[in-house]
Amino acid sequence: MPEGPEIRRAADNLNRAIAGNIVCDLFFAFDHLKPYEAELVGCTVTAVTPYGKAIVTSFDNGLGVYSHNQLYGKWVVCKPNGALPTGRQLRFAVHTPRRWALLYSASEIEVLTAEAVPTHPYIVKLGPDTLDATVTPDQVAARALSQPFHRRQFATLLLDQGFLGGIGNYLRSEILYVAGIHPAQRPVDCTADQIAAFAEAALALPQQSYRHGGITNDLALAAHLKATGYRRREYRHWVFSRAGQPCHRCGAAIAKIVIGGRRCYICPGCQPR
Repeated sequence: MPEGPEIRRAADNLNRAIAGNIVCDLFFAFDHLKPYEAELVGCTVTAVTPYGKAIVTSFDNGLGVYSHNQLYGKWVVCKPNGALPTGRQLRFAVHTPRRWALLYSASEIEVLTAEAVPTHPYIVKLGPDTLDATVTPDQVAARALSQPFHRRQFATLLLDQGFLGGIGNYLRSEILYVAGIHPAQRPVDCTADQIAAFAEAALALPQQSYRHGGITNDLALAAHLKATGYRRREYRHWVFSRAGQPCHRCGAAIAKIVIGGRRCYICPGCQPR
């Protein structure tokens, strides 16, 4: 599933492609949304805004299209009539004279008024966005130690969008590794230094991933590994999807565990329970 950094990059790309342009055609795959096609053709796209793992495409008639990529959704931007063949199903399309924005495979698509966007069930429950530059490590630390969250395992807590918005499976593993925290630990179990390290990593890693195309590893180390012939999946992350490979810091074999019903990767040497 795309996580916050990937969704924000998609929104950036969509903004560059279609924001400020008039809609010359629009398509919804779902029958209950078909009546909105005529309402949106002729409107101008005003903004494409990310909300955690969701996107709202807004129009100047006061309507917006909420979409959540979930596991398989994918946005494609192309020139008019320039879409490449694909086995995916087209679910939503915005055509402008300059570019087409096509959403494939996503099943969670809704039309909302501008007033309804902030109260959408997903958006209203979002915690602080880890890509929001105004969010501070002190705020994240205080949130982790607050009553609703301090006795929950980090493994499940970090997948709760109500705690912090935009974190998913790869960021969860990477944040906990950098902080030196085992996924089974709870905030209440951690030292003050661990909480401080967690709060820093919870913001720094998503923001680095956004700026550097999904790389959460140390940037200098990643560049060195790439230059010496390592493939992207081998240098991109500290631990995620690296089971059996040596830790970049201590050399221990990275382990894959299943916790909270999802795979998680840890270094037994750097993240003792």
